[in-house]
Amino acid sequence: MSLTVASVLNGLFNVMYVILLARIIISWFPARPGSIMIDIYEVLYAITEPFLGPLRRIIPPLGMIDLSPLIMLLLLRLLRNLLLGMLL
Repeated sequence: MSLTVASVLNGLFNVMYVILLARIIISWFPARPGSIMIDIYEVLYAITEPFLGPLRRIIPPLGMIDLSPLIMLLLLRLLRNLLLGMLL
C-alpha cells in the first residue's frame, strides 16, 4: 500500500518538476503574440504561478533575475525526499 502511495507521490513530484523546468526554459525565448509559444506559456504559468507567487512575495526578484523557480525546484526535491522517506 505505502509503495503505491509513494509511487504516485513520486510521479506527481516529477511531473511538477518537469512543468517548472519547462516554464523556466520557455521564459528564455521571446514569444510573439498569437504564437503557440504564448499558449504553452499561459498553460505553464497557470499551473506554476499559484506556487511561485507566494514564494516571490517572500523572496523578491534580484533585478532581472527571479530566483523563485529555482528555489521552488529545491523545495520540491526537499519535500519529495522527506515525504518518500517517511513512506518507505
